[in-house]
Amino acid sequence: MIEIYKTVNNEIAHADTFEDGVWVNLINPTEEEIVKVHNTLGVEMDFLKAALDEEERARIESDNGQTLIIVDVPIVEKEGKLNVYTTIPLAIILIKHIIITVCLKEDTILNDFANNRVKSFLTQFKTRFVLQILYRNATRYLQYLKHIDKTSSRVEQEVYKSMKNKEVIQMLKLEKSLVYFSTALKSNEVVLEKLMKFEYIKNYPDDQELLEDVIIENKQAIEMANIYSSILSGTMDAFASVISNNLNIVMKFLTSVTIVMAIPTMISSFFGMNVDLPLRGGHSFWFIVIIAVVMCMVTGYTLYKKKLF
Repeated sequence: MIEIYKTVNNEIAHADTFEDGVWVNLINPTEEEIVKVHNTLGVEMDFLKAALDEEERARIESDNGQTLIIVDVPIVEKEGKLNVYTTIPLAIILIKHIIITVCLKEDTILNDFANNRVKSFLTQFKTRFVLQILYRNATRYLQYLKHIDKTSSRVEQEVYKSMKNKEVIQMLKLEKSLVYFSTALKSNEVVLEKLMKFEYIKNYPDDQELLEDVIIENKQAIEMANIYSSILSGTMDAFASVISNNLNIVMKFLTSVTIVMAIPTMISSFFGMNVDLPLRGGHSFWFIVIIAVVMCMVTGYTLYKKKLF
């Protein structure tokens, strides 16, 4: 899908042609759409297809006066009732007086720009637009990291109550999401550091200040991801210890019950032998039962005192 936007009277509006100052947004484009943009604007084909590979790494490239910036953006997907967080590449291509974005998914940070939710956003200012995308991206990471922290706290309480595999698997998925975020944020950090060296950013003090804000937000997101990952990893280790301890308690209890229940079985086996034994009178059955009960009680009390029951 190809969408063309242009800022008119400080409001984002749809445009019909690839004129100067527009923003061309490609969402999971088809081969025909890529060829159309390539032939019309002369964009490098490799640049247009770069973000269509989910494993594409974050980087900056320049060729024939065109600049490609690839960053990893966070997305959320539903798996049952649980939100699973991951990242996908977003390509930002700068050519002459037009900016082009390419992404596989529609529900990304670009929706905020397309729906007029970003202040002081002008498609004509390419450099500021790029930095606004990067700033929005860093804040979105922070937002999702807070969601992950809240979800892990909720699942943690459920684990303490149920101790089922479902909750443990949910915690593993959250831990996996944090690994994705941490890796993506570190890759984005390298891109931001390279942007600091670009001359067209140094020419505008406001853009320089905005880039510094982006770097600070990105570093904060990295620190939060590392902290939450450490907490979640420690929580998972604690869960493993709790589950193992509960299993030991259950096994200890069942072993004690087996010992106690073995006493009447053993006594009844003795008196069931086909040999001469004492207590063969008329009330011998009740004597044997009383002996078995007393021995079970003594054994049970002994195990209880030793905290084995």
